[in-house]
Amino acid sequence: MPYLAPIKRKKFEKFLEYVGCELKRQKGDHLIYDRLGFDRPVVITTDKDVPVFIIRNNLRTLKITPDQYIEILKKI
Repeated sequence: MPYLAPIKRKKFEKFLEYVGCELKRQKGDHLIYDRLGFDRPVVITTDKDVPVFIIRNNLRTLKITPDQYIEILKKI
């Protein structure tokens, strides 16, 4: 299993847009992204960094493996 590390929020937002998510709304300090065909939204906070547990939870929601995530990050 690849090593996941915290990432800057702006870079994670680029990743979400790359995989087809779009920002639907913001509620307080939470950004809610949605993708066609998914029942559950992807939620991140407006903090400077996105912690590993949020990355893992959102990868499960997106049905993307950590290996695929690392490969996509190399492309952006």
